Amino acid sequence: MNAAKAVKAAAGTGITVVRPGMLTTVQDRGRHGLQHLGVGPGGAMDPVAHELANALVGNAPDAATLEFTLIGPELVFARAALIALCGAPFDASIEGCRLPGNRPVLVPAGARLVAGRALRGCRGYLAIAGGIAVEPVLESRSTYLPAAFGGLAGRALRAGDAVPLARNAATLARERFARLASPVPAGAGLVTVRWFTPPLTVLERAPIQVAAMTGRHFERFAPEAQAALFASAWRVLPDSNRMGFRLGGPRLDTVGRLEILSEPTCLGTVQVPAGGAPIVLMSDHQTTGGYPKIAEVASVDVPRVAQLAPGDELRLLRCTLEEARARHGAAHGVLEAVLRSIATEFGT
Repeated sequence: MNAAKAVKAAAGTGITVVRPGMLTTVQDRGRHGLQHLGVGPGGAMDPVAHELANALVGNAPDAATLEFTLIGPELVFARAALIALCGAPFDASIEGCRLPGNRPVLVPAGARLVAGRALRGCRGYLAIAGGIAVEPVLESRSTYLPAAFGGLAGRALRAGDAVPLARNAATLARERFARLASPVPAGAGLVTVRWFTPPLTVLERAPIQVAAMTGRHFERFAPEAQAALFASAWRVLPDSNRMGFRLGGPRLDTVGRLEILSEPTCLGTVQVPAGGAPIVLMSDHQTTGGYPKIAEVASVDVPRVAQLAPGDELRLLRCTLEEARARHGAAHGVLEAVLRSIATEFGT
């Protein structure tokens, strides 16, 4: 589908998908408090980048965004829109001009966004003023791929899809951008600002260090496995997905055969199947599991894990619950300071 046909197809709906990318889905903060009913939380894999993108276009934190994975999509905007792309930096352009990341950008009607590969990290978040206007399911617009509901028809975007925006998205774009001082042109009809937000979850160096507490069944693993868990560099394997990240490294064996009953799981749980290769449970994780839990990744570091691409490495840094809480408090303080700074730019 060429850009002219895409613009016509998108009329009245907001965005037309010309090329979907590797895995582009609608996500928000997810569905919480429903695990006892068998519904996992889902939501943005990197909630920090998701919230920053929303803040940059004046949205509430729970507005839905588009989550890009490794290779971004090609999209056509039928109407003017205020957008922000946060998280992993992508090779992204609009009408041949580089799309400035981590800042609000006003794009004209008919603009075509082409997002190539992630230059670093794995996941990007595109927020549009007014949000993605798909119908909520269980009070969330997130796409829950394992059960095929939420988002746009419960699946990743496909070529030819029409993604609805808020009816007043174009009006919101102009009104909100008008509140920002010192606009600067960025080519191809784009207008942006000189300031930008720092990428809080995508790091320059690998392997990254990730805080983790010993898990419920840690003492039932062999001493060699206990030592290897925190001494080894673990590699994210290609068969990782939104449910869990499989890690390559030394085999982690229990002491003898370990039989356990299925029990609740949570975001960041590190389970070890019979093969001895650990799995870090991510946003779309199952609600219960019967594999032994060797560790729990501190919640503050889960968004950083979500930005790891296949082949990237991480090391687990042993910590206590109190230390994990302190890390969470410090990171939350930094995020709140950035969000306050953005709000000040909008005059709120």
